[in-house]
Amino acid sequence: MRLIGLAVILALGLTPAPLGAEAQQARKVPGVGVLWGYSPSDVSRFGEAFREGLANLGYVDGRNIAIHERWSEGKSDRLSSLAAELVRLNLDVIVVASTPAARAAQQATKTIPIVLTLVTDPVGDGFAASLARPGGNVTGLSMMHPELSGKRLALLKDVVPKASRVAVLRSPSTPLYTRLLRETEVAARALGVQLQVVEVRGSAELDNAFATLTRDHADALLWLPDPMFRHHLRRILDLAAKNRLPALYWSKESVDAGGLMSYGANIPDMYRSAAIFVDKILKGAKPGDLPVEQPTKFELVINLKTAKALGLTIPQSLLVRADEVIQ
Repeated sequence: MRLIGLAVILALGLTPAPLGAEAQQARKVPGVGVLWGYSPSDVSRFGEAFREGLANLGYVDGRNIAIHERWSEGKSDRLSSLAAELVRLNLDVIVVASTPAARAAQQATKTIPIVLTLVTDPVGDGFAASLARPGGNVTGLSMMHPELSGKRLALLKDVVPKASRVAVLRSPSTPLYTRLLRETEVAARALGVQLQVVEVRGSAELDNAFATLTRDHADALLWLPDPMFRHHLRRILDLAAKNRLPALYWSKESVDAGGLMSYGANIPDMYRSAAIFVDKILKGAKPGDLPVEQPTKFELVINLKTAKALGLTIPQSLLVRADEVIQ
């Protein structure tokens, strides 16, 4: 009877399914895309933290999950085509690193779930209807930069009490920081500080930008979370040191590299948290139902070696409050 059954199947032109085919299909490896607004060397620690977060949840790239990364090398105009590449892969979720990357992914797909990281203002930038119920296909984490503007400027004033002019570098190719800049200007007025915004369109303009700051007697520099500036971090650190300009950055990694000080969320921890969002979505959660998370702890990191090179004395009250002091 088994031989007859097989003959009938072959006569009908049918191919018997291989043993366990349905089980293999059920075990399809989920695909996770990561759209970086940076280069691999810019954010290597962040990528490691994301994979670590996935590993803690049982996911190993190449075994039970497939990670597809795309890098814009700090060039925002490349993000749209890179986002389209990821969408064509028919992935299960896309993680975006930077506000411009989030915008590119949102424009590329309305169906694939998107997990935000390193995004300044999810609601104000139109990625989420609200933090509690973002709706649509987007959720993730907010960095709360606008709300921290006053705190960062106050910290700069603590270190440079006579500062009356604080410079901000701004890239016109990243127009999504309107609220961040507006909140910074409000904080500057409250502190009696004049904000000097200098636009930088690319790396070729960095030298002229710092020459302008020196000519205009800027007393300090406030760093905005822009992918282009992150990509040129080493050069900006060198120019700040050369022009003896105290600067406050948004991530600890900048201070590890030689910056004066930083105040902000722990970025590697955010990427470990992003892995939790990915896990929930892969298990069936709808991104629009997952509340956008905000950091609950902010780190103050101070580099005393850089302070000494700039001729600055960090107040003891600030050193006591610091989460980490680099000697």
